[in-house]
Amino acid sequence: MKNIQITDVRHLPGDSGFLIHNENTAILYDTGFAFTGYKLAENIKNVLGNRPLDYIFLTHSHYDHAAGTPYVHKAYPNAKVVASEYANTVFLRPTARARMRDLDRKFAAKCGVEEYEDLIDELRVDIAVKDGDELNCGDMTFRVIALPGHTKCSVGFYLKESKLLLGSETLGVYFGNNTYLPSYLVGYQMTMNSFNKAKELDIESILLPHYKAVHRSEAKIYLANSEKVSRNTAEMIKTMLSKGKSKEEIATYFKNHIYKDNVAPIYPIDAFELNTSIMINLIESELM
Repeated sequence: MKNIQITDVRHLPGDSGFLIHNENTAILYDTGFAFTGYKLAENIKNVLGNRPLDYIFLTHSHYDHAAGTPYVHKAYPNAKVVASEYANTVFLRPTARARMRDLDRKFAAKCGVEEYEDLIDELRVDIAVKDGDELNCGDMTFRVIALPGHTKCSVGFYLKESKLLLGSETLGVYFGNNTYLPSYLVGYQMTMNSFNKAKELDIESILLPHYKAVHRSEAKIYLANSEKVSRNTAEMIKTMLSKGKSKEEIATYFKNHIYKDNVAPIYPIDAFELNTSIMINLIESELM
């Protein structure tokens, strides 16, 4: 990735926020929680100094990826927010903003933060994009890659000249220590199709939203392992359901066997339990 740096500017490990920057252009990839938004903006300032932030790319509409956007805008009002057309429609829904607000407050409380400024209603998208669109960002040109499966609005951004894919949770979530979690919430086959789409790209590096960038052989290993875990988890859920296990029993199994060690400090328990129940229902409806 000639002349391009990727800098972790997250405030908490479970946050999502990375700077992709060179001497001419600075892009923030995801903005994390609302309650850490101002801290994220401070971290960006520490990296960029007096330079502007030019763009904010959002992978999807979930609160732990997008709720910090208005707080970053306070510091960088001219930064253009880029998200999928579908994410833009989600952000306009009062019910969606209320859900983001509720989940953010719950996790903030668990982190010891009870009071903070509420800017969720100021969340906006300046450039709504779709699959195949090209974004000319200074001297970097990204192609929008629709990656539905985690959400309908999930996207990645591919920088061909550097063979860099800014990834999406549809391609799984990595917690280090060989721990991969699938995250298909709206479509299992959608997710498998998105893996196929990613594998067709000439990739040397992938930026994983909750982790960091992985390079060369590690990037290829990540894609292969994450796809395998996604398939195996679906088969496990399907098998347990076919053997008469209740959805509650399956959810408890996943919590007892997965929600520990390096996962628990990063993954909010409310989100883990909600997403697990959604995946179980999804596999039942789609594969059985």
